[in-house]
Amino acid sequence: GTKETAFIYAVTSAGLVHSVTRSCSAGNMTECSCDVNLRHGGSASEGWHWGGCSDDIHYGMSFSRKFLDVPFKNITGKSGLVVMNLHNNEAGRQAVAKLMSVDCRCHGVSGSCAVKTCWKTMSSFEKIGRFLKDKYENSIQISDRLKKKLRRKEKSQRKIPIGKEDLLYVNKSPNYCVEDQKLGIPGTQGRECNRTSQGPDGCNLLCCGRGYNTHVVRHVERCECKFVWCCYVRCRRCETMTDVHTCK
Repeated sequence: GTKETAFIYAVTSAGLVHSVTRSCSAGNMTECSCDVNLRHGGSASEGWHWGGCSDDIHYGMSFSRKFLDVPFKNITGKSGLVVMNLHNNEAGRQAVAKLMSVDCRCHGVSGSCAVKTCWKTMSSFEKIGRFLKDKYENSIQISDRLKKKLRRKEKSQRKIPIGKEDLLYVNKSPNYCVEDQKLGIPGTQGRECNRTSQGPDGCNLLCCGRGYNTHVVRHVERCECKFVWCCYVRCRRCETMTDVHTCK
């Protein structure tokens, strides 16, 4: 019930919507195709109309709900954790819907844009992932005591509504820096890190402020290989020394 779990549920649900909807638009599935609701209409005064193949996100979201939510809904006596997981599944789907955009193509003499054909399309999954990562970093802790509806853990914030796109968690995250065999956490001691990186692989972040050890590793490999007539390959042995950094 941690916020990492919340992100996994949301990104899995969003990924299923994205993948199924893409397959529909590509004509790879017999059960669905383009969004037929947008084939007619538009704005004649503004010089555009619906056309092309709009992504049928409604089918993708429906498929995701049946595939991911039904096992939870069949559980009798729903706990706060089950309701939380269902909410996070839906938050992932809502992220895909929220980031839908309209693409257009111009038609006219000599490349003029007298008339435009437009269709709805999903954003790249990278963009959806960044949106969900932001929601993860601002996720909301809720009470594990389920009453009529989900409510925030902090009593002072309970009047603030919980949005459909918010990610929810029950339990605070454990310390992933330190090994905990009961929880299956390996810790980061001994992990190889990048001294110059400011990202998640960087020694400052990965080593959790404990610092790192540096040791020199000697690599020996065959290099500068040439074919000699006839018929063998002659190579040199090349030696390189590299610095390797591991977390304390």
